[in-house]
Amino acid sequence: MSLQPAQMPLCQRALSQLLIIDAQERLAAAMPPDELEQVVANINRLITAAKVLDIPVIATQHNSKGLGPIIESIGTNMPKVHEPTEKTAFSCCTAPGFERNISSHPDRRQLIVVGMEAHICIAQTVSGLQRWGYQVFVAADAIISRKTAYKDNVLARMRQGGIQVVCTESVGFEWLGDSTDAQFREVWSLFKGA
Repeated sequence: MSLQPAQMPLCQRALSQLLIIDAQERLAAAMPPDELEQVVANINRLITAAKVLDIPVIATQHNSKGLGPIIESIGTNMPKVHEPTEKTAFSCCTAPGFERNISSHPDRRQLIVVGMEAHICIAQTVSGLQRWGYQVFVAADAIISRKTAYKDNVLARMRQGGIQVVCTESVGFEWLGDSTDAQFREVWSLFKGA
């Protein structure tokens, strides 16, 4: 009996939601500045692609009294469908209202996760989402931790745990699926020269 290798799942536009975890001003101040600039740019690329392709965008804020609002460029780019879910627990899955927000799109069982901090709130959230039966993708170039070693460690743990680790551009092009898509040029332009 031969074992079949596991298939590599792709992000699918009709099944996806974009989840932005705790991309907040005061938390950002503790991050490596050069890496932070790239992460914020990639989060904004995914938000814009999601808006172009009608993919729901959901956000959380951790203890906003202490950590401030969402980074301004991200907050102004987000669609105004849901207010960010306020939380104090590290896992979004234990925050009141979070499950209601993601389950308001019952056919969208893929979550593409970005934000801060990779080894704390993102790690605990993706574990919870996986337990809830979601297919979870983490955009490695759109997450950050205070120390690169922390992010590297948790990315290895995620891969071992069955979380799909992807890059931002892969997500955008998997959402498109075909260069003849009517929104191809608009989405492609987000990544051109990135």
